[in-house]
Amino acid sequence: MVNAAAPAALKGNAEAGKAAFRKCASCHQVGPSARGGFGPKLTGVIGRKAGATTDYKYSAAMKNANIVWTEQNLASFLQAPSDFIPGNNMRFWGIGNAQQVADLLAYLRTQ
Repeated sequence: MVNAAAPAALKGNAEAGKAAFRKCASCHQVGPSARGGFGPKLTGVIGRKAGATTDYKYSAAMKNANIVWTEQNLASFLQAPSDFIPGNNMRFWGIGNAQQVADLLAYLRTQ
């Protein structure tokens, strides 16, 4: 598991994060009617145990990760998913822009 620095010093903008979430929306849903599809729902993800929703079939790596999605963990995962949890199913290279990660976290806090 990689311990990348979280964009804690950066103030996230939820509106910018909502716009940035569009790239996530092809696989993930948020909101009251969200459900798992190609990826798990992300409503309430902050504070949730990894691999814990019941409407998505997680990889063994994610189910066995034994982590809680804190903002630090989410930031590290968003920056390099395969480095943070090797063997997970998320086919995404990561987000190198720390401000965009902070914005996404700000948006996810509203969901």
